[in-house]
Amino acid sequence: MKLGTPRWWYVRSGAPAPMLRALLTPVSWAWAAVGARRMAGAPGFDPGVPVICIGNLTMGGAGKTPVAREILARLRARGLDAHGLSRGYGGREAGPLKVDPAVHTAADIGDEPLMLAGDGPFWIARDRAAGAEAAADAGAQVIVLDDGHQNPGLKKTLSLVVVDGETRNDEWPFGDGAVFPAGPMREPLAAGLARADAVVLMLPADLAEPDPELLAVLAGKPVLIARLQAAAPPPAGPQVAFAGVGKPWKVERALKAAGCDLVDFASFPDHAGYSEATLKFLEDRARLFGAGLLTTEKDWARLTPVWRAKVRAWPVRAVFENPAALDAILSRAPI
Repeated sequence: MKLGTPRWWYVRSGAPAPMLRALLTPVSWAWAAVGARRMAGAPGFDPGVPVICIGNLTMGGAGKTPVAREILARLRARGLDAHGLSRGYGGREAGPLKVDPAVHTAADIGDEPLMLAGDGPFWIARDRAAGAEAAADAGAQVIVLDDGHQNPGLKKTLSLVVVDGETRNDEWPFGDGAVFPAGPMREPLAAGLARADAVVLMLPADLAEPDPELLAVLAGKPVLIARLQAAAPPPAGPQVAFAGVGKPWKVERALKAAGCDLVDFASFPDHAGYSEATLKFLEDRARLFGAGLLTTEKDWARLTPVWRAKVRAWPVRAVFENPAALDAILSRAPI
């Protein structure tokens, strides 16, 4: 099955696909130049309430959305009317639109907004400034922007970038530093880090300490350690799992590390739409092994009600190693 993103992006030497990388390099130069011009534009719109941006330096798979979810939960636990906001990638609606999980589908507003709207107020808007204004008008005291570090249209009070901290198996979160499409970077590393107030380094649950070399790259920025941990154990018995996320191979690893009896795993591109034929094929595989069907919460959000009844969702959450340090960073926003 096709992977969500090319694994060779995350190898520092680029050895697995050197010719393809070379062919794509001129395009990456153009991408970086356009991005730099956009970021050098006029200051973004100020909605009148703090905006906490949870962003990525790479094209996906770092754990950004679980971090946004955890920060929204922490703010709401303090009694704040915290609203989430995203572009609504993959949905047909342009917004601004407040998500209603009872009415909207992933095809309408995207899978991640549908998932997060089950926790509390969440908005989608292609124009992030218009979305923030709508949320503020609706009473939001603080807005958590899920993605948008490379979008200058909205003024950020606080910017956190999430970095995948797993460097095993010859993987490096920034590859060799090449910008998309020659590599995973949304922009050059130095430029992205310069605009960040802090870094959330996302480690797998079974990795005790972050890579000292990676910490050296991030030196000069506060680093918060977080781990993606299962919010519930995997279902008992054999399972056929599938995932269409930024780095689906990490889902496979995490399930095995959590003790799942994984008999088969299928990888799909990020935000993949699942056809009836594809789901029937997966169902037949599960029947062959006498197994259950299992996927991520994000993938489950894209399923129809009929298929949701047949597939289990495996929830994970971002758990911060030092919650007090996170609260100290968040306190920089005048809420």
